[in-house]
Formats: sequence, structure tokens, C-alpha cells
Amino acid sequence: MRLACLLFVAFAQTIVYAADPPGVTIDKARLERLKATTMPKFDKPIQFDTPEADAILAALEVFPPDNPWNIPVDTWPVASNSAKMIAAIGGNKPLRYSPDMGFVLVPPDQKKIDVKLSAYGEESDKGPYPVPDNVTIEGWPAHFKRGDSALRALTLEDVQRGKPNLDSDRHGIVVDPVNRKLYEFYRLTKTNQGWTAEQASIFDLSTNKLRPDGWTSSDAAGLPIFPSVVRYDELKRGKIEHALRATFQNTRRAYVYPATHFASQKTNENLPRMGERFRLRKDFDTSKFSTETKIILEALKRYGMLNADNGIDWAISVAPDERIPILHEELRKIKGSDFEVVTPPRGYVPPK
Repeated sequence: MRLACLLFVAFAQTIVYAADPPGVTIDKARLERLKATTMPKFDKPIQFDTPEADAILAALEVFPPDNPWNIPVDTWPVASNSAKMIAAIGGNKPLRYSPDMGFVLVPPDQKKIDVKLSAYGEESDKGPYPVPDNVTIEGWPAHFKRGDSALRALTLEDVQRGKPNLDSDRHGIVVDPVNRKLYEFYRLTKTNQGWTAEQASIFDLSTNKLRPDGWTSSDAAGLPIFPSVVRYDELKRGKIEHALRATFQNTRRAYVYPATHFASQKTNENLPRMGERFRLRKDFDTSKFSTETKIILEALKRYGMLNADNGIDWAISVAPDERIPILHEELRKIKGSDFEVVTPPRGYVPPK
């Protein structure tokens, strides 16, 4: 979108589009922060749970300002069936989090390799892909290091090779911040013959381009995972500037922008579609929570969360970073009934 053709109205920390499309609010503070930050140079793969990664991530613009992951929805209208949908999911069920989605940052000249694709190969973006030897697999390291003795005994290579359960999702995420490319894999597995995966998606973080209509991604909704994850650098900075990822056990055989795929045969109109957006109610009191939890809750008020996959109800994704404190007990104090389903305002046009 050509910003020179738009009229802006300034408010405190935001810039609001006064021209089409309505409902798009751009965070001025976020843009100024990114503009003032220089990305450090690096020449080897860097794990997400390091100070080096924090510095790189602070300078990485993930999608354009008007991307659906980046726009606040705190003023969007409540959907007409919001109460019924919340009840159908479970208003008494607690908010949860999964310390699941880690990633690795790779330099722009990272060697690309072949990954053998299987189940969803026809709905995958073709390689080769810049998968380094130290690519993290879902849950590594915090889920394993904080688990029982059997989990704590596993190494990264064990997990890469499918332990403890070859049938687990084993998402693998690779980010090339210099070229602003994102590579995400479903069931990424290391074998003696090389890497395999059931699905591979490539996202251009400099554009608003979606997956082809009807295509999945490493998530059932066809959405990227990396832009939605709660990260340590954000919590340290004191602000999350994007929507979060959520899962629900029962979803509808339908999807809504920005999702491109569904994974259900159920047609109950009060079940959430893939891409459905939920928002923590504006009047929810966050003042008595810890700093980290309050930052997450304020983001859920401002940006909300998108239904991205089938899974545990009301579960958001947090990086499995041992620097992030355990948040289970606090987050469980928030219930499904504290949320509402929101819908774009009349006349909203998705960005291109």
C-alpha cells in the first residue's frame, strides 16, 4: 500500500488511516522503534533464546504495518454470535499457554538443503531451505528441560530425530531476518538420509501475501506461526506488538481472513472458524498480575488472538525460552468468558 496516497490523523502513540480501509490502526511507536534500531550483523545460526537473538529480533519488522497480525483491534465491533461462540468453546475453561514454538535465526548466506516432503507436499512451498544443523524443534528447550527425568535426558538431536514421540507435531521454524523470509515445517525430522517433513511453508515477511486459498501451512489455518509467538525480547521490552496464536479443540469447517484453510467437518455456526479473532475484554483488570503476564494480557486486549489450529482450548503459544518464567498458574485465572469474538468494521478491506 502506498502510504503517500493516504491521509493520516495523529493520536498519541498511533496513526490512524483516515482513508480506506477503515479499521486499520498503525502503531507509530512501533514504527519509530524499528526505524531507530539497527540489526546486528551475524554469520552463523543463532538460537532464539539468546541475547544475540534478542538484538536481532528487536530490529526485525515482521510483515508490513497494516498486516492483520500487526493492527490493533481494540476498537473493532463484537461479533453478533460472540456470546454463543464463547459458550460453545467453554466459558469456564481457563486460558492456557504452551511453551512450544522456538526458532532459529540464520544469516542471509545460510546453506540451503533439500527436505523430503510427504503428507502435504502438494500444499508446500518447494525448497531447498536454509535448515541449519542446530534447528530447534517444537518445545526445545524449556518444555524438555522443565519436564520429567526422561524429557530432561533428551538432547536436541534426540528431539530432531523424533524423540520422545515421532507422532508429535514437531514444528520447526527458521527465520532469515536479513532477507525477511520465514520457513516453517510440520513434523520436521532428522534421519540418516537427511531431513524430512510433512509440510513446508515459506512466508515473505516484507509483504502481506497469504498462502494460496485452500492451502494449509504448518498450522491448520494456513497461517504463519512465528509472528504470533510471545518472545522473551518482547517481555523484556515491556510490550507485545502483534496478535497471538490460539488453538481450540472444536473448530468449524470454514475459515476467515487471514486464514486460508480449515481442518474440521463440523458445521455448527457457533464453533470458531480458522482465523477467528478473539479479544480480551477491555474492562478486564490486569493490574494484579505479574509483569510478564500483564504484558501478555494487554496484548490480548489490543491485538487479540487468531484461531490457528486444533488443540487445547484457549491455549496461546509462548517461546520455550527458559528465561521466561512459568506462567501457568496466573494465566489459568483468566477464563474463556473474559474474551469476546470481534469482527472487522464495516468497509474493512484486507491489505495487499
